[in-house]
Amino acid sequence: MQHDQITETEISPDGQQVAYVVQEALMEGEQSEFRSQIRLVSADGEQDVQYTRGEHSAFSPAFSPDGDRLAFITTRAGTPQVWLMRVEGGEAYQVTGAETGVSSFQWAPDGSKIAYTMTDPKTEEEKRREREKRDVHVVDEEHRFTHLYTTDVAEADDSTRQVQRLTAGDFHIRSFDWSPDGQTLVFAHQPTPDINDGFLEADISTVPADSGAVEPLVERPGVDADPHFSPDGQKVAFASDGGEPEPVGLGDVHVISASGGSPQKLADTPNRDASVLGWMGQSVLVSEPVGTSTHVLAVPSDGSAPEQLTRGSGLHESASFDAGAQRMAFTYQDTDAPAEVHFSSTSEFQKRQLTNVHQDVPRPPMGRTEVISWKSPDGMEIEGLVTYPVGYDQGDQVPLVLSVHGGPAGVYNRSFTGGPGIYMTQVFAQRGYAVLRPNPRGSTGYGKDFRYANVEDWGFGDFEDLMAGVDEMIGRGVAHPDSLALMGWSYGGYMTSYAVTKTDRFQAASMGAGLPNLISMTGTTDIPGYLVAHMGGEFWNRPETYERHSAIYRIANVSTPTQVLHGAEDDRVPTRQGQEFYRALKRQDVPTEFVKYPRTPHGPREPKLLMDVTPRILDWFDRHLGRTSAE
Repeated sequence: MQHDQITETEISPDGQQVAYVVQEALMEGEQSEFRSQIRLVSADGEQDVQYTRGEHSAFSPAFSPDGDRLAFITTRAGTPQVWLMRVEGGEAYQVTGAETGVSSFQWAPDGSKIAYTMTDPKTEEEKRREREKRDVHVVDEEHRFTHLYTTDVAEADDSTRQVQRLTAGDFHIRSFDWSPDGQTLVFAHQPTPDINDGFLEADISTVPADSGAVEPLVERPGVDADPHFSPDGQKVAFASDGGEPEPVGLGDVHVISASGGSPQKLADTPNRDASVLGWMGQSVLVSEPVGTSTHVLAVPSDGSAPEQLTRGSGLHESASFDAGAQRMAFTYQDTDAPAEVHFSSTSEFQKRQLTNVHQDVPRPPMGRTEVISWKSPDGMEIEGLVTYPVGYDQGDQVPLVLSVHGGPAGVYNRSFTGGPGIYMTQVFAQRGYAVLRPNPRGSTGYGKDFRYANVEDWGFGDFEDLMAGVDEMIGRGVAHPDSLALMGWSYGGYMTSYAVTKTDRFQAASMGAGLPNLISMTGTTDIPGYLVAHMGGEFWNRPETYERHSAIYRIANVSTPTQVLHGAEDDRVPTRQGQEFYRALKRQDVPTEFVKYPRTPHGPREPKLLMDVTPRILDWFDRHLGRTSAE
């Protein structure tokens, strides 16, 4: 199956070259890590060369405004730093010496400087306390903020390079952009680095590029983020939830005069959860899930309807644009083909493949995938993807795996089914399973109303959506009703835990990073605001609601053999959630096992641990469905 993954594109200002990042999994001997390197491909696809190499990752490529140089972040110096090399090759040299490493960077419009963000280093007092073993930490009162700096981009041997700090104080910068004249930087910031605060509040401010006072531009409740100057410097576009917190998820496109004033909301995008990419003339460029696809759209700043620039089904992602936004590079993948770099005009979409990173990777026979839809009992239309077993013949009844995505505002889309991941769909298909991946209410890609449809309803309407999909597969003669299995990670793990308390139709289940107890989860997760928004209030005010939607209070109903998988370093869904469910199952003599992945946050990051998950689940399913690996 797929070995390498393309993770970024960066088109040159003249549109003639595309830098892209290839991530490789290293699993020889004691290695278990991912390494990224940058390649350069010409816009006609004729030349494709490796640009960086060696033992250290390189990523985040950015062409200089004149297109002659390429800057990138690399870990060659230990911490991530910006390095620079001429596009035609030569020796790379280090531009930044940020003490804690560079988080992100962007060229100044004239190419003389770069701006970058760096997380504040420890003070000398903090370092001394650490050395003396007196490094007591007061939770939520000691933050390490990320701030904005500029540095000259001088010649390699210039030791007089000037670094200037532009911002300081108790706020955390999450993104920024240069004004076209290079005089100002606009940036989005939140009160603390905590992810939960990022769901609830972010404002937009400006600062002079040669330092000076920070001036608020958008300051109101809720999240205003991801600002981008218009080409004439007169406006700033940004994503916003509209002036009040919407932690369930909302991102409408707004514009404001660069000199201040009242923000103007533009026309709704299909999903109302846009990621702002930049500008094309008088339109704002955004990326957004649309059903099971991902598209690039242009949202006119005059308030008229958005135009979808990319066409057809599949995932059009990691888009970048030339200096006039006349051409774009992007990755494209669908269920049958892994991501490769593609190229198109923005005025008339005709995608052309530039790279063939995966052409020499052996590909075994794959199970066919199609998008299907069905109606839930209350009439709601639900969409999902089904992957059939390899060599499936119409009319065969086969074991079915119901796979539930995370979120709940995740989505199962038309990504390559042979790619690496927690759940490797084609590995199940090779073992003779059909895999159903539904997008129940609460999923992203289908608009705000659908995304909000499971608020205060976890485990009920969404559960009916899932089971209606299972019944659809049985009704089509694909799934054998006595050979059903269930799995899911995060919110998918929540649904797994809840489903086995409501039905015994599954012969086996696997709960990954699940949250069966919403009260203890809210008290320990790093995103309590997200859960509280879905439950309609705090648990001390609504204990019956939290209990009603928590599997742990219905645990006596479970008879399904249920495997529990969890990361040992998970702050999003703390490991005790998995342990709590496992202990309760074990004390009731329900077949179970608890697998903890070391060094793992909310999902495996090391390739060897990632590759462990699917075979482990398959063994659990085979055992409890009475199958052998040969079947």
